[in-house]
Amino acid sequence: MTGNDIVILGRLADPYGIRGWLKLHPFGDDPLDWGEIPVWWVSKDGETWRECGLKGLKVHGNGVVVLLEGIDDRTAAEAMKGVLVGAPRDALPETDEDEFYWADLIGLDVINTAEERLGKVVGLLETGAHDVLRVVGDDEVERLLPFVAAVVLTVDKEARLIRVEWGSDW
Repeated sequence: MTGNDIVILGRLADPYGIRGWLKLHPFGDDPLDWGEIPVWWVSKDGETWRECGLKGLKVHGNGVVVLLEGIDDRTAAEAMKGVLVGAPRDALPETDEDEFYWADLIGLDVINTAEERLGKVVGLLETGAHDVLRVVGDDEVERLLPFVAAVVLTVDKEARLIRVEWGSDW
């Protein structure tokens, strides 16, 4: 399966315990819902993906830990640190009207209320308080825009456009 068919759900972080569990850094709000997806896909580069069965997913402390097939001890878990996890789009739960998978936002044009094109979304960052859009303009200038209602006015996936309240000189 190619990277275009996969929605990236998160990244595996540090091992948890000695039986192969890993901390999951989710790129979304409801990672426990992903437990309904029996097969996840893993990739080191975001391009080449392979299937990996899900054996366990649970809340631990302030985060989530995951157990994948074939990862049976701490050494195997350490080798998976930093690996991306995803799933085919058709296996994912539907989003609500104002919810988006990060993959749906990447590549969208960003225009402000003055009709100035700020660039394209090239990625997102999770800051703890809220997500941040990484927008790169034609001039290669990168802007970091908070993904909050006061800044992001509309997201039109069909038109591939995000309208924001953000000055071009900010």
